[in-house]
Amino acid sequence: MLTAMLAALLGGIILNVMPCVFPIVSLKALGLMHHDGDAASARTEGIGFLLGTLAAMMVLAGILLAIRAGGSAVGWGFQLQSPLVIATLALVILGAALNLLGVFEVGLSMQRAGEIAIGRGAFLRSALTGALAIVVATPCSAPFMAGAIGYALVQPPAVALAIFFALAVGFAAPFTLISLFPALARRLPRPGPWMGIVKRALAFPMFGAYAWLVWVLAQQAGSTALATLLAGSVVLSFAAWLYGMAQQRQMLGHGYRLMYAATALLVLAVIAPLPGVMKPTDAPQVAMQTQAPMVWSPQAVAENRGHGRAIFVNFTASWCITCQVNDKTSLSTAAVKSALARTGTLYMVADSTKFNADIDDAMSQFGQGGLPLYVVYPADGGKPQVLPQVLTPAIVVNALDQAAGKKA
Repeated sequence: MLTAMLAALLGGIILNVMPCVFPIVSLKALGLMHHDGDAASARTEGIGFLLGTLAAMMVLAGILLAIRAGGSAVGWGFQLQSPLVIATLALVILGAALNLLGVFEVGLSMQRAGEIAIGRGAFLRSALTGALAIVVATPCSAPFMAGAIGYALVQPPAVALAIFFALAVGFAAPFTLISLFPALARRLPRPGPWMGIVKRALAFPMFGAYAWLVWVLAQQAGSTALATLLAGSVVLSFAAWLYGMAQQRQMLGHGYRLMYAATALLVLAVIAPLPGVMKPTDAPQVAMQTQAPMVWSPQAVAENRGHGRAIFVNFTASWCITCQVNDKTSLSTAAVKSALARTGTLYMVADSTKFNADIDDAMSQFGQGGLPLYVVYPADGGKPQVLPQVLTPAIVVNALDQAAGKKA
């Protein structure tokens, strides 16, 4: 258990540099720079982020363990198999991007009215940022992390929650430590006018995250759900603009209350149709690979294993960014394609974009709690080999040659 907790802690730290977390990490760094010379405010923001991270992780872990206790095989990132969650996340991230561009300000009206202190506002925003970071981080599975999660999912709930707690602590540790120790914070750049430019520039990674979620939704739920989300995005953007106008009270007189009411109605109009429309569809998915792989199933592996032909299984999903990076940088390269052809390896894809109990069961058998997972079955029917989660062409080619009994 201690080994798994240490692996989860290290995996959480590494998770900060994984591509799916970059938009949120950039917001954390920008928030710290605003508190240059104000150690108390920096500590408040750091503690808020830590508590938000821990709370979100415990909620997700609790839901995950409850679903598994009910007999369903689900793993890390399970919520991103739901089109409704994907659509909601897309709208939240779109709102965050518009906020960074200055279309509206979070909490500005309350601060002007004196209803909350700026310190408390910063604490709440930081806690919500931590919670959002955990939800957005689930498509990524850093080194050390998948094995720890796989171990957690077959342990009693108390042990599993301890491992997920360690993962959350590791994820929040870099930002929290910098905020708590001024000597570390002083190494950050000095605040100045340049921060306004950086803040607006950081909106574009958020738009990139929004575009990625829209792409995932199109594969999960089809064209009707996609059209609903795009229409809702336009309405939400208009609502955000109205809200920003209402915050400028001196320009509107008493009309700002009407604009607040219109904003609330528009947001409700965006949210209301989502549960009825955001449902999985059986429409064909967009091909993720440059080759034409066989669709994975336990039966397909059993039928083809041990017949003198190696098998390479790619457990992937469209919402798994690490999977997509590995596909572009390794699996789709000429070297790997040549090795697949030269060794006669059978290439299978296990796509977990939508929930598939067989895939989650297979991942649990290999002790992996999250994607990506790459398994190579030797041609002679020997013990399968699990490859690292971060691939290079050389790693794949060497594994294929060994599985086929050939020298590189």
